[in-house]
Amino acid sequence: MLQRPRRNRKSQVIRELVQETTLSEKDLIFPLFLTEGTNKVEVIKSMPNIFRFSLDTLLDEIASCQKVGIHSFALFPHFREELKDSRGSLGWDSTNMYLKAVRKIKETFPAICMITDVALDPYSSDGHDGIVKDGEILNDETLEVLGAMALAQAQAGADIIAPSDMMDGRVGYIRRILDKNNFTNVSIMAYTAKYASAFYGPFRDALDSAPRHGDKKTYQMNPANVREACIEAALDTAEGADFLMVKPALSYLDVIKTLHDSSNLPIAAYNVSGEYAMVKAAAQQGWLDNDKTMCEILLSIKRAGAKVILTYFAKEFATLQMRTK
Repeated sequence: MLQRPRRNRKSQVIRELVQETTLSEKDLIFPLFLTEGTNKVEVIKSMPNIFRFSLDTLLDEIASCQKVGIHSFALFPHFREELKDSRGSLGWDSTNMYLKAVRKIKETFPAICMITDVALDPYSSDGHDGIVKDGEILNDETLEVLGAMALAQAQAGADIIAPSDMMDGRVGYIRRILDKNNFTNVSIMAYTAKYASAFYGPFRDALDSAPRHGDKKTYQMNPANVREACIEAALDTAEGADFLMVKPALSYLDVIKTLHDSSNLPIAAYNVSGEYAMVKAAAQQGWLDNDKTMCEILLSIKRAGAKVILTYFAKEFATLQMRTK
């Protein structure tokens, strides 16, 4: 036998020499949840070891993350229901706790990467990512609101704006608003292929942002489609996106691979709450090894072509890496 592939597997050192894909904490973005009040660290039952933080405890959490090498964060707000309205007006109010938090975080930790979420659902009394009229999600009317939110977030100090709403044309609309107001250096991480997935349940628990009626299938993508993701990617690229995101990640590795192969932009992938919760639930039952499963999942997402991964495992993975170095 002239070819014996096992020769390249015979020791740890040789296996590392020929390893095709590498993963480090530098590839990861840690999603964080913000809530009102002070001195709060609220348990999210469906997401073990993930919490809602008030701003003071959130600052402590970010400092803790930096010690293990996590320097990129995506922030999501949890607001009381009585503060919401049908237009999500709170979303661009400069006095809201989310924008105050972004300002304070960047003042305290100027070197971190702060990624902010642009969508109506945390602020909307309808729980949808767009303005609702007679049961229909209005696309073009929503763009004005998204633009106002994006500008407010840029003014607060966001490094990357991440529109997660899936409205048509929103990347170009936001890019024009940012450029017109001299925020040409603020990046856009477009949720390019965001699927109407069953894996979002724990996230909606965390933010209390589930739709009050209907579903999101008229704007989020059909899980059966991959070529449609190429259409979305081409549009977002032409409209000025700096990153293209696939969400969820684990059930859509083929989509990550497709966009990686067809685009020169960096691909982001969101390892979502349901994917995280499944591992945690199985590990608690002793059915899976938490650390090995976590590492294998993240490596598979990176191998598929994701340059960056948003994951609730970020701090846990970084801590494990530090212990094993």
